Amino acid sequence: MWQFLGLADEEEEEESLFEEHAPEPEIEPMSQGKRATVVSLHTQKQVRVVLVEPTNYEDSQGIADHLKAHRSVIINLHRCPYDQSARVVDFMSGCVYAVGGIMQKLGHLIFLCAPDNVDVQGTISEYLANESRAQLR
Repeated sequence: MWQFLGLADEEEEEESLFEEHAPEPEIEPMSQGKRATVVSLHTQKQVRVVLVEPTNYEDSQGIADHLKAHRSVIINLHRCPYDQSARVVDFMSGCVYAVGGIMQKLGHLIFLCAPDNVDVQGTISEYLANESRAQLR
């Protein structure tokens, strides 16, 4: 009431109200019979990597569908004629660019196409270079 009329000091009144009405938090020690609650922080779906061996250029659209569904794709072009495998690589390069992903060559006629939600670190050539250095030692 005094505060409403402007006769009481506001800070003192607020402090006294807080002290009077703020209950002390109760901290209960863990007993041997109780277990702590464990919350799973795993929120991402299972990640899939699709392996494909196209035999012609027409298989490219199916590969692109995997990329659009945010799945990484490893493409083995050994069963595809050379002229068509070049077209597959060109098409997949455009698809990877469109989804903001990456495309890496893993070996002779083997490529990895990954969408933007996949982080790829290192390269196969770095691994092979390290292996050859280790064998020389």
